[in-house]
Amino acid sequence: MHILVIEDDEALGASLTWGLQAENYTVRLVSDGNEGLWQAAEHDFDLIILDVMLPGLDGYQICARLREAGNWTPILMLTAMDADLDQAEGLDLGADDYLTKPFVYPVLLARIRSLLRRGAPPRPALLTAGDLVLDPATRTVLRAGQALALTPGELAVLEYLLRADGRAVSKTELLEHCWDATAQSDPAVVEVRIHHLRRKIDQPFPSALIETIRGAGYRIDPHRS
Repeated sequence: MHILVIEDDEALGASLTWGLQAENYTVRLVSDGNEGLWQAAEHDFDLIILDVMLPGLDGYQICARLREAGNWTPILMLTAMDADLDQAEGLDLGADDYLTKPFVYPVLLARIRSLLRRGAPPRPALLTAGDLVLDPATRTVLRAGQALALTPGELAVLEYLLRADGRAVSKTELLEHCWDATAQSDPAVVEVRIHHLRRKIDQPFPSALIETIRGAGYRIDPHRS
């Protein structure tokens, strides 16, 4: 899951990034309202955590512009203001939930899980391709009934390829959705991770699942027998 955090408090932004990464979310952090709106409009995120008071555009303006453009990515607004009218304004503009600072971190995580369940399109409980099974809830992978030990980064790439439903996924797209914004952006890192993933899910078995599509990227056919 890919979360955009728009927060100008440096300490809070770093804390959110660290905490969400520890929960296996992929996080992109920006501290400016104008940059935040651009990121939200140009990239696909599963959730946006949006501070109200920001340099440039404020959180209300960002929320309003996204909804006006038909972008319905779930938005959780954060604010130091606790007035009911302030919360009502954010919700009226299209925010999905509201959390007042300071907040308890487990409550934030619970709100995030709730919004992701509510806002995400229906997805299968298990992701499969041939004899490979990935359970997103438990983060476990089986092939031919054998449990495979994957790193969080390998799991993220495998899950994204399976959710693409047979579509070829470019290296750039994988970088955007399976790596943090602060990570190395060289497409070569994608090749390295795909190589490691193939060694675990393909090489020990009779048939390979990950295909290289020349000029397009990588794909896994979820309907293969």
